[in-house]
Amino acid sequence: MASSERSVAEGSKLKSAQLLDLVKAHLATDAGKDLQQKIGYTYQINIAPKKIGIDEESFVVDLKNLKVYKGKCEGKPDATFSFADDDFMAVSSGSINPQMAFVRGKMKIKGSMSAAQKFTPDIFPKPSKL
Repeated sequence: MASSERSVAEGSKLKSAQLLDLVKAHLATDAGKDLQQKIGYTYQINIAPKKIGIDEESFVVDLKNLKVYKGKCEGKPDATFSFADDDFMAVSSGSINPQMAFVRGKMKIKGSMSAAQKFTPDIFPKPSKL
């Protein structure tokens, strides 16, 4: 693995960071090209260990350029999500509906609602490796 291909999860204690590493690999496959055509938005995801807004780590899932990286978005994301680690895992695995997570305050959204609505569990690789 080249140094530019560093793990998204490097230095993170979040379960979500490991999942985002899987997403990074997933986007390198034909499925990534499909998501690029179907969705094509850039998302910033802020994930906190326990409570939204406290000790958050930021990650970017860029479906325009098929990149996933740790840090703030270069430029303006189409939508920004904030989650606690366990809630992000539940939404990404499909065990909690994103709309219900939002209504219950387990997910906060800023930016384009139409872009946010396209952020679905389909973006994530199927849980065979989780």
